[in-house]
Amino acid sequence: MRVHRPESLDEATALLNDLDDAMVYGGGTAIQILRKQGLLFVEDYVDIARVPGLGELMVTSDVLSIGTLTPLRRVETDPRVRAFAPLASETYGQAANPRVRNTASAGGNIAHGDYRLDPPTALLVLDATVHLASSSGTREVSVREFFTDFQETAVEHGELITAITVPRPPAGSRGAFEKMRSLSENDWPCASAAVLAVPEEGFVEIRIGLGALAPTSVYLAFDQTPDMTVQQAVDAAIDIANSAMDPIADVRGSAAYKAHLGRIAVEEAVRRCLKELARD
Repeated sequence: MRVHRPESLDEATALLNDLDDAMVYGGGTAIQILRKQGLLFVEDYVDIARVPGLGELMVTSDVLSIGTLTPLRRVETDPRVRAFAPLASETYGQAANPRVRNTASAGGNIAHGDYRLDPPTALLVLDATVHLASSSGTREVSVREFFTDFQETAVEHGELITAITVPRPPAGSRGAFEKMRSLSENDWPCASAAVLAVPEEGFVEIRIGLGALAPTSVYLAFDQTPDMTVQQAVDAAIDIANSAMDPIADVRGSAAYKAHLGRIAVEEAVRRCLKELARD
């Protein structure tokens, strides 16, 4: 195991470009687990802890910018995030436990494309953007196009995630996150769902992000028209989510069990959002 410690972004991207099979080391929580399980055989790690600017968390009037090294715990607890995008704060606060959230990084959380993780569900409905850098320059990828297959992402050879940006949620929107577990409180979910209800002129857009219910995180959306009751909207949400579910059976439950919990998570999240909209 060789650890490289660049002190600039240019040096980091040059290393990633020149090394045949290198992995970025951020918070390191996922890497440590994968190594202990004998599932990771990479020899070169590029530790980006010394690269300036990658741990910044910034909020402007229009954008929340989460540096790739920002701990999950900071996204959860920062009052600016809570005011700007409450759903992001709520969802990041459900990941693992405080000890892990204090170490795990925002960029590392999405870099491995783990379909079970919590934050991607919220990032999907919040229409986030992933920012990437390489020796060739920078580019942006919508988070809705970032997760490409089972534990695969749009990150290409020589690239690293530098930040995640979230636009200000639409005025009047309401969000909710529901997570279903079958083992410990700290474990990955059997199913999870983030929902953002966005009031538009004449209808409500219902955005849904599913976690642990398919080989990748899944984004879905539909419109609640004025003639639809809350129950009809819930039924429509369950139907569209059910059509996208392809759970992977494991120690946490069978595919049928996970799909059942997924439908419950979607229903509860949609009901919460619509209940809050009705109060406005």
